[in-house]
Amino acid sequence: MTTKKLIKGNEALGEGAIQAGCDTYFGYPITPQNELTEYMSRRMLEEKRIFIQSESELAAINMVFGSSAAGARAMTSSSSPGISLKQEGLSYMAGCELPGLVVNVQRGGPGLGNISGSQGDYFQAVKGGGHGDYHLLVFTPGSVQEMYEMPALAFSLSEKYRTPAMILTDGILAQMQEPMEQVKIDASRIGDRNWILDGCKGRQPRKIRSLLMEEGALEAHNQHLQKKYEEIKKKEQRYQLINEQAEIMLVAFGISARICYTALEEANQKGFKVGLLRPQMVWPFPEKILQELASKVKAFLVIELNAGQMVEDVKLAVNGKTPVHFYGRAGGGCVTPEEVIKEIEKI
Repeated sequence: MTTKKLIKGNEALGEGAIQAGCDTYFGYPITPQNELTEYMSRRMLEEKRIFIQSESELAAINMVFGSSAAGARAMTSSSSPGISLKQEGLSYMAGCELPGLVVNVQRGGPGLGNISGSQGDYFQAVKGGGHGDYHLLVFTPGSVQEMYEMPALAFSLSEKYRTPAMILTDGILAQMQEPMEQVKIDASRIGDRNWILDGCKGRQPRKIRSLLMEEGALEAHNQHLQKKYEEIKKKEQRYQLINEQAEIMLVAFGISARICYTALEEANQKGFKVGLLRPQMVWPFPEKILQELASKVKAFLVIELNAGQMVEDVKLAVNGKTPVHFYGRAGGGCVTPEEVIKEIEKI
């Protein structure tokens, strides 16, 4: 029997991570994700797990690094400027093939910007905000329910592929309250775990490192990583598709997709044939379904709370087969259903 409760997005995400078996959480305050850190400070102790409010975002990501190397399901969270500070640590984790979960509750930028919800960190999340050729698994929840359920999948795939995962959400979804079913979460751990540094009594020592100075060693390691990323691209593209027979296909993630649901209904009532493709992961990007839709729909309309970021990946996937239009609001501005409908009417 499931329990239904009215809960805030930040708190739902925290409870989902705990139910998914999060062993350690390291955080530092920043709006609009503070409720998540506050929630974890109470619940992790109730579950007799580790919570540390670190002295900085840099400290937090390096605590995740060390905790993950020791075999823990490790997590940190922050909002946009704080995530920028974690980029070096994320590159190190990717280079060392360490799993771990980072949550970005996006706010308006650039710089300190404001505390309104935004989607301006897409490039940073999917293109690799740190140095080197690497990728994160990037999840984009579209409801409080998914905020609760996605940490389990993020932890699981992060461990399966030994690469860091990010839940890319925003200040609107994180702060909103809506009913959530506290369904049973699968916290099982999969994948080869014989890399963990847990003492070498009775076995050969192991080492985790990203500094590879031997001739050709770093290039070989990068080739290994790229092979893994290609496997992820083939197997892990995740999305929701509404009305495959549409003439105009909206493409949006997170809170923008929620807004598009309303616009979709109203536009169809007016006689337009409109659908919605909602990526549930933006890396790997759902390019395969976009390529298929490009031969069926008359136009794509990408909706984002930024100046135009995911739209570039949509255009790459469509490859000129169908027109791709864009409408966005940057700096914490929020798109309305009425604005989306006006853009549909223009097309």
